[in-house]
Amino acid sequence: MGGSGNVSVKRALVSVSDKAGIAEFAGALQSGFGVEIISTGGTAKELKSAGVKVEDVSDYTGFPEMMGGRVKTLHPRIHGGILARRANPGDAREAAERGIGFIDLVAVNLYPFEKTVASPHVALADAVEQIDIGGPSMVRSAAKNFESVAVVTNPSSYAGIIAELKSNSGALSLETRKRLALEAFAHTARYDAAISNYLYSAFSGTAEKFPRFPPFSFEKAAELRYGENPHQQAALYQSIPRAAGPCMANATQLQGGKGISYNNVLDGDSALGLLREFSDSTAAVIVKHNNPCGVATGKTLREAFLKARATDPDAAFGGVVTLNETVDGGTAGEIITQLTDVIVAPDYSPEALRVFAQKRNLRIMRVGEIKAAERKPRLECRSVVGGLLVQDSDGLLWNEFKVVTRRAPTKEEIEGLEFALKVCKHTKSNSIIYAFSDRTVGIGAGQMKRSDSSKLGAMKAKESLKGASAASDAFFPFRDGVDVIAETGATAIAQPGGSIRDAEVVAAADEHGMAMVFTGVRHFKH
Repeated sequence: MGGSGNVSVKRALVSVSDKAGIAEFAGALQSGFGVEIISTGGTAKELKSAGVKVEDVSDYTGFPEMMGGRVKTLHPRIHGGILARRANPGDAREAAERGIGFIDLVAVNLYPFEKTVASPHVALADAVEQIDIGGPSMVRSAAKNFESVAVVTNPSSYAGIIAELKSNSGALSLETRKRLALEAFAHTARYDAAISNYLYSAFSGTAEKFPRFPPFSFEKAAELRYGENPHQQAALYQSIPRAAGPCMANATQLQGGKGISYNNVLDGDSALGLLREFSDSTAAVIVKHNNPCGVATGKTLREAFLKARATDPDAAFGGVVTLNETVDGGTAGEIITQLTDVIVAPDYSPEALRVFAQKRNLRIMRVGEIKAAERKPRLECRSVVGGLLVQDSDGLLWNEFKVVTRRAPTKEEIEGLEFALKVCKHTKSNSIIYAFSDRTVGIGAGQMKRSDSSKLGAMKAKESLKGASAASDAFFPFRDGVDVIAETGATAIAQPGGSIRDAEVVAAADEHGMAMVFTGVRHFKH
């Protein structure tokens, strides 16, 4: 033990799954500071082949490895040496009486469970064999006893530890041991979360959808510039294990002097959710303040973007643009003609990146393939004060497509209704969407009164709504919303139905010669 909280490293236990740099680290401990090295299995073999003098754990404990290596470090001589409190006379006396030597440094990382279960074809039995037992026990023991022991779980820490030992007469400071302990507990927490999440999925045939404890965990991916407003701090956390497929949590920033912001992540996430509705088309979605302000499909990406922006160019100013194909130079040239905060796309051509480079603060985010991404049912969660809300994602578009008016919709109107419904389910309630088969033409979002949403969508329209289709996220409680839609020139409406005044609402549509369908599915989005 050194002064000022320093601990001299005399004996180290080294047992790692990730062997990157371990031979050099153990060699430096031994040659530079005379550290005694204890090791196990493959790690011991690796160190010996590198010329490091190693004592096998089985020789150190006097007890052989058992059960195919499942039992090797779970021994009092190992855990007593790690957990003994150096300043506690009772611990020191008991260690001496039982021939237990102190272990000052534990370098351990765990079986590659996450890597194993990342394979879609992994067998449950193979996954279970990668659940480390001795490793986490040693890591937690060492982290618990940070007053006396240093624990190293990340190979990136090796160089810094050697440097500190050199500058500190072979000792590590208390601050370093505290930092390493925090990293160690985070390491085991992530590991346990990965196991829990995998087993939850593997046992899903009998598991509850909403178990007592939520089946997800997170780790910090980045600190953001600020939250919704500059006086709020914020961070982005990734799920453990990391989510498969395109998402903002895993996006790579290719350009932009400013880091991605809290609001950018929210808008990008909303836009990607809507963009997935058009996986069979070339599509563009523009989002502002968590609501779509333009959505379109086209024969080319440039055409889709221009039609989406034409829905409401003023609202698109400073928004988030998402596209579901690799961005080409021509599309990039159109995007930069108006202020845009963030672009989100699968990838970008070299020409597109050269065009975007003209706008230094434009954030360019690459998320990988969007069209081919598998759309699995998932749970989504939102925090509330003192708790967490969890629900299924909204995976339905309709339960039925029931014509309730005297006139049935035409083929063109049906295509417009489908387009409008896809956008409607991703727009804040109350919402009314006006659309043709390939684009939105009016978006009325977030109004407390449904007829006001009808008016707002019409007011925002930049082209004639004659012949357009309209979708409502919930039923019409009164006929006034239908009357407003009829006045715009729109000719077909999709809504879930279910109001006590459905007959009155359908009669209004008939009066106006409109087609109306009931879908049986409400799409509130709060």
